[in-house]
Amino acid sequence: MKLKGRGTPFGNSPLKVYLYGCETKVIVTDMGKSTNFSGQPIFTQLLNFLDKSKISKSSKALGADKYVKRFTSYKHVVVMLFAAFEGYNSIRETVLGLLSNAHRLQHLGLDYLVRRSTLSEANARRTPEVFADAYYDTYKRFSGSLTDSCLSKTDMKRLYIMDSTTITLFKDILRGVGRNPANGKRKGGIKAHTIIRSEDNQPCFIRYTEAAKHDHLLLKDVELPQDSILCFDKGYVDYAQYEVFTQKSIWYVTRLKDNALYEARKEFDIPDDADSGILKDELIELSYGKSKAEKHVSRRIAYWDSTNGRLFEFITNNMDLAAEDIARIYKKRWQIELLFKQLKQNFPLKYFLGDNENAIIIQIWSVMLANLLLMILKSQIHRKWAFSNMVSIVRQHLMSYINAKSFFENPEKAWQELIEEQKARIKEKELNNQNLLFPNWEGAYF
Repeated sequence: MKLKGRGTPFGNSPLKVYLYGCETKVIVTDMGKSTNFSGQPIFTQLLNFLDKSKISKSSKALGADKYVKRFTSYKHVVVMLFAAFEGYNSIRETVLGLLSNAHRLQHLGLDYLVRRSTLSEANARRTPEVFADAYYDTYKRFSGSLTDSCLSKTDMKRLYIMDSTTITLFKDILRGVGRNPANGKRKGGIKAHTIIRSEDNQPCFIRYTEAAKHDHLLLKDVELPQDSILCFDKGYVDYAQYEVFTQKSIWYVTRLKDNALYEARKEFDIPDDADSGILKDELIELSYGKSKAEKHVSRRIAYWDSTNGRLFEFITNNMDLAAEDIARIYKKRWQIELLFKQLKQNFPLKYFLGDNENAIIIQIWSVMLANLLLMILKSQIHRKWAFSNMVSIVRQHLMSYINAKSFFENPEKAWQELIEEQKARIKEKELNNQNLLFPNWEGAYF
């Protein structure tokens, strides 16, 4: 039976059901009056964070819609985000998922149902730069609202963290790391080199390469504001680039490799009120190059971690920060590992909607954009939610007409209002019938 009501999942029409042969009338209240229900699905509310005009402008500049009749770049972004949020593993699942919500596609800006062949061809041919531009534009517009209030110190507010994560592929599309297996069937891998701002915990720099490419080769592509602090692990050893950072007044914090060649030049005094873990603070000169003739001046800090019983040797080109601040900055590097964990747990990239490099990169960008949209929604909600719980609820109710912000602020509110309305209706019915000898009972109300 089609219920009345526009833009709401239920109307205010009576719905007749039969219980054990007895006709019972159930009143479904108009939930459109509740602030927890909306005229748009949750997915549409997430898409509202995107700037459709910017995507169209970027697509035109890149020529991404050349020779395209209907399946434009924006529609492509919407479909790939739909697959990312729903966790679909194939193009067939994605198209069937859209088909099951065909009566709601107009809310998403889709005027027709895309075919499997069209989506497959778009993933193979359309440039991933369209998805990259959509991500960066959204990030720039909402980065201020993603700020972590726990970072009160100025030093931490200019901190950037760099690391990479490898995604294993099902076939040798991109060259992976390691030796060839005994059976000769080697899987490929793609590496995502990422820089996040510690202040908002979101990637502001992403590059994709084959897994076999060394991390330090990406350092030359890093462009940061002056006086920024960049933290990374020992995988990004490139003393020549460290020298470039020093000339640009970009401060790095990393660990010293065991086989590094250096000479101590000057030892700094350790203040009495310094952290007890600080063992040494000195100026060193690192040697590098083919003949080890090139020199780079750095600062070495030896720190003893009593909790884990480990000795850490940090190096940095910043001579002003306190030694314990350098140790604390490197400890913040774990923040990017938690981000990678969040992405891989909630948006596992084990199956791809294409067997070519272009389709794989498009799907990774879609996952990064989906994660960003949920983080923006999370930043606008005062109630604390675990990110995995939010992903689970959004995935189950992606196409439901629920006001996302109101629901996540108070999930029980709509049902509390429904119960109160039903109690008021029953009480009114009892008052109307209390003076009647033969009450006109039409059915059970509950």
